Amino acid sequence: MNVNRTIQLMLLILAAGSAVFENSAWAENWPQWRGARLDGISHEKGLPQSWSKTDNVAWRFALPGPAGATPVVWDDHIYLTSAEGNELVLLAISAEGKQLWKHAIAGHNQAIRGDEGNFASPSPSTDGKHVWTMMGTGDLACFTADGKQAWKFNLQDRYGKFDIAFGMTSTPVLDGNRLYLQLLHSGGPLVLALDAATGNEIWKQSRKSDAREECEHSYASPVIYRDNNLELLLTHGCDYIVAHQLTDGAEVWRCGGLNPKGRYNPTLRFVASPLAVPGLVIVPSAKNGPVLALDPASKGDLSDTNEGHFWTREHNTPDVPSPLVVDGLAYLCREDGTLICLDAKTGQEFYVKRAHSDRHRASPVYADGKIYLTARDGTVTVVKAGKQFEILASNSIGESISSSPVISGGRIYLRSFDALYAIGKGQN
Repeated sequence: MNVNRTIQLMLLILAAGSAVFENSAWAENWPQWRGARLDGISHEKGLPQSWSKTDNVAWRFALPGPAGATPVVWDDHIYLTSAEGNELVLLAISAEGKQLWKHAIAGHNQAIRGDEGNFASPSPSTDGKHVWTMMGTGDLACFTADGKQAWKFNLQDRYGKFDIAFGMTSTPVLDGNRLYLQLLHSGGPLVLALDAATGNEIWKQSRKSDAREECEHSYASPVIYRDNNLELLLTHGCDYIVAHQLTDGAEVWRCGGLNPKGRYNPTLRFVASPLAVPGLVIVPSAKNGPVLALDPASKGDLSDTNEGHFWTREHNTPDVPSPLVVDGLAYLCREDGTLICLDAKTGQEFYVKRAHSDRHRASPVYADGKIYLTARDGTVTVVKAGKQFEILASNSIGESISSSPVISGGRIYLRSFDALYAIGKGQN
């Protein structure tokens, strides 16, 4: 790698991982499933480190059914989706743990792979004034903060039937006055930009790929890259990560090699989403496949070249949890609870350690020097950030969880299949 390029990347990564917002309030909103910057990082301090099903719990709100969607928080409003019998609903809950309102979004739920999830898997998004939600049925809706419907339509009615094995569970990304969606399936892969205020189409792009069979299906979510006047929409699936212009969806660059042609796996479909931080995009794959670190300022097809590649890890991808980068270190949480710590600029490995022996579907979250790893059995392992592996606490609520933790107002919100927990006293 070019030395100047290495130094530049190092400075950008350190800035991204250690930035503190000046003049910001102590309580930070969490408006999308991976937070305000889609990176899984909170800048709040003094968060709880230890809890149980009853200890250090401000309140527990029983939910009408299971789901894997992550809640979102804006001030004193918490929004989350859930199954309720055969219906799929959006709920608004107060910071005191009281239901504010609830609306049925769709009338057809479907369980996915037994206990893995259902059609309430996509997470909502909010800007404090409105909340947007999508269900696996393709029903997409917008409500005001006080629960009035602004608009609603079904994506399958507008863009064709979904042909995807386990439902369209990708979460749309809210960016200013736009919603961006990736609909990657065998029925015709599309990338969309919609007007968030109306639901009207701004642009639509077909997403080309030579993927086949189940590899045409993606359960990952799009992310936004923005730094130094470079703005990109990153879509992930069908064997490729693709960068698009925000203005019209035109392709800027793409990279394959995530499902190598020489040992092609026709059942490999992406679930983990990429991570975009200044100067770097970390790209997971699936099923113990590769992890790539790419230059977001690239152009063209990077698949069969060294151009635009900072490093490649041939194996040990996270299968479902998305990557995390903090203070120049990249963290990969594998589905078996193994945490891998790497140098984000070079890929140098610092450790590979098992945090907790159970399935991990949630993405890691960082705050105040700690990384929170959430397992399906309801155990959250708190690991000290840094090059040395150290478990600070292991906390269990004894309820199944596949959604990622949320940090806001001095609390950690955990959404199990049974309830929403507010961990810690917090600030109301």
